[in-house]
Amino acid sequence: MTPAEIAERFGTPAYVYDLNAVTTAHADLRAALPDPSVLYYSLKANPHPAVVGELARLGCRAEVSSDGEVDTALAAGVHPDAVLLTGPGKSDHVVDHALRHGVTRFSVDSPTDLRRVGEHAERHGVSAKCLLRVNADEAAAGSGLTMTGTASQFGADASWVAARPEEFRGHGAATVTGLHLYMGSNLVDEDALATQLEMAADLAARMTEHLGDLEEVDLGGGFGAPYAHRGDRPRFPGLADRLGRALDDRLPGWRGGAPLIAFESGRHLVADSGRLLAGVVDVKRSKGETFVVLDCGVNHLGGMSGLRRLPRVAPDVVGGDAADAMTATLVGPLCTPLDTLGRDVRLPRVRPGDLLVVPNVGAYGLTASLLAFLGHAPPVEVVVRGDEVLDVTRLTLTRASTSVHSG
Repeated sequence: MTPAEIAERFGTPAYVYDLNAVTTAHADLRAALPDPSVLYYSLKANPHPAVVGELARLGCRAEVSSDGEVDTALAAGVHPDAVLLTGPGKSDHVVDHALRHGVTRFSVDSPTDLRRVGEHAERHGVSAKCLLRVNADEAAAGSGLTMTGTASQFGADASWVAARPEEFRGHGAATVTGLHLYMGSNLVDEDALATQLEMAADLAARMTEHLGDLEEVDLGGGFGAPYAHRGDRPRFPGLADRLGRALDDRLPGWRGGAPLIAFESGRHLVADSGRLLAGVVDVKRSKGETFVVLDCGVNHLGGMSGLRRLPRVAPDVVGGDAADAMTATLVGPLCTPLDTLGRDVRLPRVRPGDLLVVPNVGAYGLTASLLAFLGHAPPVEVVVRGDEVLDVTRLTLTRASTSVHSG
């Protein structure tokens, strides 16, 4: 179906996810990774059940960071043994919830985190295998978002692990059996990406001196993709060979699975599967500036807007007058001047009732937005495979009562 047909049938705003694009992105990334290795899908990029289920069918494991993501992964068909619970602030509730649902694999960020997992696992009568997240002491250059080599809530500094390794080997029913490393995010240059992954392999090799043999080394990811504007997902044709050689040098048993090498990806796997269809509600002038008012804003296309990380949006136009271009500020319906999706955006001249299509928003779209702010209905989410509509749903926000007992 065309965007116009989807908008007419289901209304706007509407997110559209094409599972064919997910399948293609997965195949491309698998071809760029050394073999053997495993791949985790990071649900925070897009936890839609159909998207998670498609990647599970293709063989992805699941990297989750909350009780809600645990439930989503399991409901989508990911086996509990293939779920890795990560995050620097895992509460007692989240750890207990995961264990009660058969998830026994955790990334731990500190001795306190390790102790919490170990004590809960002991109470459940199970053993937990943990990857220790390590924060490198040196910065990794070239990343869009630095995740290591600087002061961070993520992981334990490598120097801390080296100085006091006994604190990081295990506690109770939890044993550290591997490493979780993540050097940077949203990299589109193959050389920069390879350099960071090689740094992760170097760090893993050094950590074996303090932690002993490792069963798994998750080298992280950082595979980039365009966001909210036209652009092709980058390919990394030379990455597999280069990383294979690096792993031969640093972790020579990896080709036999000792250790198992893992990678993780969110945005790269799903970004180009998603489009947002937005209707033009109004076009007006104010003090020499043209405003195009849409039926969705940062509440629906957040791109981490709550963290002030909204990239420039450059939509395509369905309708409009291509022969008469305009420069406008794109805004949404919210009662705040912060609801601005783009300034000085060049568009064909649009009128109320026209349709804008924002490409490459399959990652960090709806659930990364300010969804509850001002109470607008969430967009409809339409899952397609090519021209076939598979699923149409809408998230709902509800308030549930919690019993209060006086002391």
